[in-house]
Amino acid sequence: MSSKNRISAFREERERLNEVALAEGGLAIRRFFNLDTAAYKEGALDSRVKELIGLAASLVLRCDDCILYHTLRAFEEGVTDEEYREVMNIGLVVGGSIVIPHLRRAFEHWQELKREKEKMNGQE
Repeated sequence: MSSKNRISAFREERERLNEVALAEGGLAIRRFFNLDTAAYKEGALDSRVKELIGLAASLVLRCDDCILYHTLRAFEEGVTDEEYREVMNIGLVVGGSIVIPHLRRAFEHWQELKREKEKMNGQE
């Protein structure tokens, strides 16, 4: 499956499963989801920086869904290639070599998002 298909499939599955979890999970789960959403809103740190923090933490925790989600959000927030590389480096230094497989996939997703954006800009 191409990275683009994985990204599209991830977005669709995440949205669908969030709806299921929120419908079935009850008040405590809805509250946690709201807390998670609120944590990434503008505050003393802007949303962009918060997404990078979430990305570094996700690398260390080795959560591929979380890594992809924060990669998408970082891209949407306008993170540069250099900033993305630095966050990958921090995650690798903190998490060690066990992070490498997740780092590889994260870079692949980042490249695909850039190609997708280039295609969209070429069509405009």
